[in-house]
Amino acid sequence: MTGGTAPSIVVFDIGQVLIEWDPRHLYRELFDGYEDLMEDFLERICSPAWNLEQDRGRPWSEAVAQLAAEHPDCAELIRAYDDMWERMVPGPIPGTPEILAELKARGAPVYAITNFSADKFDLTCRRFDFLNGFDGIIVSGRERLVKPDPAIFHLLTDRYGLEANRCFFIDDNPDNVESAKSVGMSAHLFLGAEALRRDLEAVGLL
Repeated sequence: MTGGTAPSIVVFDIGQVLIEWDPRHLYRELFDGYEDLMEDFLERICSPAWNLEQDRGRPWSEAVAQLAAEHPDCAELIRAYDDMWERMVPGPIPGTPEILAELKARGAPVYAITNFSADKFDLTCRRFDFLNGFDGIIVSGRERLVKPDPAIFHLLTDRYGLEANRCFFIDDNPDNVESAKSVGMSAHLFLGAEALRRDLEAVGLL
């Protein structure tokens, strides 16, 4: 977390901060215990870089069709990434939805910036109602802009009339944390709800 002006606005990341997301929850079942094969598939084929393009706005149908054509022997496993996506999200991160609710109860403005495909985000909001209560949200798949690009932080502040130095940003990715700091936000690297609560208490937000 950075110092300076005391923050009064909280900006959440969503995946791995408010809800758990990991493709291994699905692919451990599909690979039936063959961990090495699963990790190779998630590194080489349905890779983080491939998934990020859906977060940037590429349609899932296009992404799956293209990758399945390149790897026809894995086509069924590739389609599962889209068709069975919800099985990658087992539930909320323990303790953070409660922190979000406490902040809202105290009257703190709460926003979010998330790398998320637009349709999967809509699906997830139907499942987890606490994601529907932000004062404003930037979803990368709608904007075709992903963290850690500083432009996505400027988009949040410009769209909602926020001052960066009043924002307390929370993310589990160190690159995103550093990018938030570069635009003038206070930033917290999320390692669990207990440490987050301590930092929010330290700046008077809880």
